[in-house]
Amino acid sequence: MPKTKQQKEQMVDELAEKLSRIKSAVFTRVSGYTMEDADALRTKGREQGVELAITKKTLLVRALEKAGVKLDINQLTGSVLTSLGYEDEVSPAKIMADYAKGREGVELIGGILEGAYVESDSVKALSQLPGKQELLAQLVGSLNAPTSGFVNVLAGNFRKLVYALNAIKDAKA
Repeated sequence: MPKTKQQKEQMVDELAEKLSRIKSAVFTRVSGYTMEDADALRTKGREQGVELAITKKTLLVRALEKAGVKLDINQLTGSVLTSLGYEDEVSPAKIMADYAKGREGVELIGGILEGAYVESDSVKALSQLPGKQELLAQLVGSLNAPTSGFVNVLAGNFRKLVYALNAIKDAKA
């Protein structure tokens, strides 16, 4: 059943509101997209704060213009899957790059980063970066390294003392 003009305007408003809150978005051309693929991607996306949507390109371009992003509709060809990342900039690119690996008919066509349209090469490069959780883990490891090294140095002296005392005990026994 076709949507009314009012319904389409409401969809554009909702999408524009979402686009104004995102940290990044990725546009992916998909063909042969099944419900199983959609369910798996949505589940993976929810875990990482990414929302997936398939929207008519004309409505998507209108919503982007409302959100302040200039995009030519000719840059979006085929069926376009939009991934909206709310928590970090890398997650949508990572999810869609992983999904595109080894699949024909799936291609990253661009995205939005810092309020501007970026080409597919930039999205692919973004997908190679570590995510927010990985960076936090690296930071914690870097902060913890000097402390754990100091503890190991102090423990080493006590270990050597214990080895020496055991050697004396064994020699006297």
